[in-house]
Amino acid sequence: MENSSLLPPPDADAQRASAALASRIRDAIADADGWIGFERFMEMSLYTPGLGYYAGGAHKFGEAGDFVTAPELTPIFAQTIAAQAQQILDLSAPRIIEIGAGSGRLAADLLLELERRGSLPDSYLILDLSGELRERQRTTIAERAPRLLARVAWLDRLPERFSGLALANELLDALPVHLLRWGGEETLGAIFERGVAWRDGFVWQDRPARGRVLEHARRVADEYRLPVGHVSEIGLAASDWTATWGGILTRGALLLIDYGFPRHEFYHPQRSSGTLMCHYRHRAHDDVFFLPGLQDITAHVDFTAIAESGCDAGLELLGYTTQAAFLLGSGISEILARTPCADPRCRASQAQAVRELVSPAAMGESFKVMALGKGIATALDGFSVADRSVSL
Repeated sequence: MENSSLLPPPDADAQRASAALASRIRDAIADADGWIGFERFMEMSLYTPGLGYYAGGAHKFGEAGDFVTAPELTPIFAQTIAAQAQQILDLSAPRIIEIGAGSGRLAADLLLELERRGSLPDSYLILDLSGELRERQRTTIAERAPRLLARVAWLDRLPERFSGLALANELLDALPVHLLRWGGEETLGAIFERGVAWRDGFVWQDRPARGRVLEHARRVADEYRLPVGHVSEIGLAASDWTATWGGILTRGALLLIDYGFPRHEFYHPQRSSGTLMCHYRHRAHDDVFFLPGLQDITAHVDFTAIAESGCDAGLELLGYTTQAAFLLGSGISEILARTPCADPRCRASQAQAVRELVSPAAMGESFKVMALGKGIATALDGFSVADRSVSL
């Protein structure tokens, strides 16, 4: 990862927006007696209306943004997801809701492939709180699949009830996390929550963990032998979000694609500094205080916690595996073979993109896929190659 001091500076307008957000965070710290938990800092950095990373106007996805997601690499990703989507729609209801739809590429390419398969959903709902991203999604779908735009609608909140496929690609990693430190040289057995204070700049400050955060941190400490001073995250927001689907989903599946680990790997003793990562102009670094609002802040997903929260809320674990195994089980090799590319350079480019999606050295192993559902008795094709549910 790069040193944040070596990252390219933003333009003057972006710097002013970042300074305005930093001022709001300072005010929040002052209002909270000089300290806020990291989850609050992360929430404000990403979601403050008009200024947060996902609520402002910065270009985020693709070559012109800060990172490239799988749907941006090649339409083959969405076309492969469509194979699994078709099976879920056939087993539940012809409706899709995508939560956090990014640039809209996944929605557009997924709809086009489902149309080709004769399995178009009656509706494709998108929940995204960013007005800028909604407009970009609308533009992308209008350009790539104009005849299908009428099937798409945008929501302001999750529906009360839903049947069909709920899809979230790289959503959970961007939900705020609590940051914990287990003990120290003079505080063996104590658990601290790491938060943010202001000392002529944002600084880390630890306080004794309390309440629900402490309860979850103690469970981790009871289950794993963590080294003194171990720092890591607890993703309560991601678990809570997953649990809400227990009351929403009547029949169908929640399909989650993100980078992360089962809990025993997430809290591995050698991962003693946690998983926080920032993305800025295609550079990764770990300075979460760098230019608030202008960079993405993410944490890996504890997929064991996601499975537990979903199942406790009444969902059933339908499968868990690597992105590579899921895409292979969903037929990515066959889709690549039938992709029309007369130009050898086009074929090479598509093959390279698929390698990036499935290679263990790229996205294939670090990204995982999990399905939770209700009323789905048939095994899902995407988990037919290697279901790793027993590893959770």
